[in-house]
Amino acid sequence: MALVTGAARGLGAAVAASLHAAGYRLVLADLALPTTPASGYPYATRDDLAAVAARYPDALAIPTDVRRQGDVDAAVRAALERFGRLDAAVAVAGIIAGGPPAWQTDDDTWETLLAGNLTGVFHVIRAAVPTLLAAPAGRFVAVSSAAGTRPLPRLAAYSASKHGVVGLVRSLAADLAGTSVTANVVCPGSMDTTMLLETARIYDLPSTAEFAGHAYLRRLLRPEEVASAVAFLCSPASSGMTGSVLAVDAGFTG
Repeated sequence: MALVTGAARGLGAAVAASLHAAGYRLVLADLALPTTPASGYPYATRDDLAAVAARYPDALAIPTDVRRQGDVDAAVRAALERFGRLDAAVAVAGIIAGGPPAWQTDDDTWETLLAGNLTGVFHVIRAAVPTLLAAPAGRFVAVSSAAGTRPLPRLAAYSASKHGVVGLVRSLAADLAGTSVTANVVCPGSMDTTMLLETARIYDLPSTAEFAGHAYLRRLLRPEEVASAVAFLCSPASSGMTGSVLAVDAGFTG
């Protein structure tokens, strides 16, 4: 059984599909606002989350704000109540904002991105790892970003939060030494998602196609390509990997 945060669309929905294909039953968590915000790029809605869950007959959809420990705790409890176990937890949920240089980044942007992208992963760790320790071979995977290993202009808060995810999960792997639980990070490059549309807006670009030229493959990634790496890290085939930072970025950081 696997818990996936940020599951309502984009990479999270692709991870759900890959894990389901690998035989996992799913608890799907996302912020899932009742409606799309009137301004800014649109977040996932309850309808989005329900639509993803409907693809899998036994999936459970749980509206979850990863910024709140109680919400994440409730999602893990729901997983145990429905399925009796937790074998994998995948922290995908994340948001982006930016535009000004680091010294002009406002408190709200800084605090929102650190809370959603870094503290959210910490909350999943606190909720899920005690249960994963009871699994025969527990798996924890967090999604960072190419911006988690390479600095990018005009995205100071986002980059800091994603660098933090790398450090947090590698520290988790050290804390898990001698147990049956592995902890790894996936760092995606530019994917064809709503978040990339917002990134193009931040950089004043006419389309997301502009990002393709920065990668060796000269194209945007499909979420399914990154999800395959996540599924691998949740599989028995990854048993020798922990504390790893796996770049799936079309060569952007190569």
